[in-house]
Amino acid sequence: MFSGIVEETAKVVSLVKDQENLHITMTCSFADELKIDQSVSHNGVCLTVVKKENNTYTVTAIRETLDKSNLGLLVVGDEVNLERSMRMDGRLDGHIVQGHVDQTATCTLVDEADGSWYYTFEFEPIKDQPGYLVVEKGSVCVNGVSLTVVNARNNSFQVAIIPFTHQVTNFHCFTPGSIVNLEFDILGKYIARILQAQGLV
Repeated sequence: MFSGIVEETAKVVSLVKDQENLHITMTCSFADELKIDQSVSHNGVCLTVVKKENNTYTVTAIRETLDKSNLGLLVVGDEVNLERSMRMDGRLDGHIVQGHVDQTATCTLVDEADGSWYYTFEFEPIKDQPGYLVVEKGSVCVNGVSLTVVNARNNSFQVAIIPFTHQVTNFHCFTPGSIVNLEFDILGKYIARILQAQGLV
């Protein structure tokens, strides 16, 4: 479980295809603190550390993950948002994030607003998943970053990014056309699924 508060970005140093899997090797400042079998959020995707070597570590993304996230689009040199799993004795500074990406979205607009930025994202609504939505002032996880939704629409929304988040995460790399990972609010998904099971949606 995660909170959507990114610790830093890792740099991709190697990508190796292995049948339908992708082995992703990265480097970051706390690579030596990681342990084999540890769960780490990568652009919002929970992946397991499978190898450590010098100041790098490796995770493996399977076909299901590659189909539903932007990890298959990575190239060497890309920045990836990182968050280690949440401590149960700590504060929940973001919102409850599972690290299970629902789908991708496309950045359609970046507006600078006197020191902050507004990013607009569009996504394809999934008809049989009524909980895959955004609500005004609700929470959404974009590339592993816990954010508050503004200007919510059926297939788009905006988020406001402060300078700290812009610098620490890979939001500074986004331009119109960038593909990002979305995880919708787990509470909303559960409520929608219950209503769907009762025939109310």
